[in-house]
Amino acid sequence: MIELGIVLAVLTGWQFTASELFGGLLMIVLFVLTAQMTLSPTLIEAARGRLRAATAASGPSPETSPPGTPWRVRLRSKALWQAAAGYALANLRMLRKEIAGGFLVAGFLAALVPAAAWRDLFLSGHGLASSVENAAIGPLIAMLSFVCSVGNVPLAAALWKGGISFGGVASFLYADLITFPLLLIYRKYYGGRLTLRLVGSFWLVMSAAGLATQYLFRALGAIPHTRPHQIALHALGWNVTTGLDVAALLLLAGGLLVAHRGAASELNGLFAQDPVCGMQVERATAPARITDKGRQFYFCSDPLPRSVPATP
Repeated sequence: MIELGIVLAVLTGWQFTASELFGGLLMIVLFVLTAQMTLSPTLIEAARGRLRAATAASGPSPETSPPGTPWRVRLRSKALWQAAAGYALANLRMLRKEIAGGFLVAGFLAALVPAAAWRDLFLSGHGLASSVENAAIGPLIAMLSFVCSVGNVPLAAALWKGGISFGGVASFLYADLITFPLLLIYRKYYGGRLTLRLVGSFWLVMSAAGLATQYLFRALGAIPHTRPHQIALHALGWNVTTGLDVAALLLLAGGLLVAHRGAASELNGLFAQDPVCGMQVERATAPARITDKGRQFYFCSDPLPRSVPATP
């Protein structure tokens, strides 16, 4: 995710962006090895049965659309340019809650938690024991913070400022797969026993990857030697960041303009908006659909909701 790397580099430094890339590849290898020991075939087959039952209960899948139009033709379609802008704005609507939540939690932690409390929570000065403890506690904080993806980067910056080790920050960033909302989804789809196995496996893999990343980056001399005194500037001013903000606002305004102009009738026949999450969905390939009071609703994922939320 490009935006995740950018936010990481801006708030914490390029070293954490590099650690995210390295750790992601390392975790794939570690999880493959760990899953062979922790996830039994019986549990996996039971989870597949639950998924098949959920899919059958949601009804038949919609027919797929005919083969796609050549990309040269699509580039000349005003309706599809409008659709692309709509997708971008839908992603922005999805991310705004995570970003706002991440900054809100990070702001409270940075402003209200005393530095001494962070030092008591994260061991330091005990060599390997401190590194292991910091890497192990990072996923716990991620689980309790309720934010993931881009939203946990501001909190990672607050943790780095508060004194957690490089490996602890890395394991925290890796742990967005075990936040409480996702754990509820795992339990719903896979069952409680497999969810517990997944949480244990993920926790072990994320902590081990964070610890390995710390020692590798230390050997390469890539761990930052200083910590920020503040996460964000407290005063406005004209600098490179301001210029990028202005450029981003212009792009956003252009996207809004494109999304609401031209070929509206053609676009409305091709796409719909998921009433639950706000994502733009192609009608022909929507994973789920439902008719309520004579009106057709389209959804970006299965299973279908029990009821259709009221829409303006």
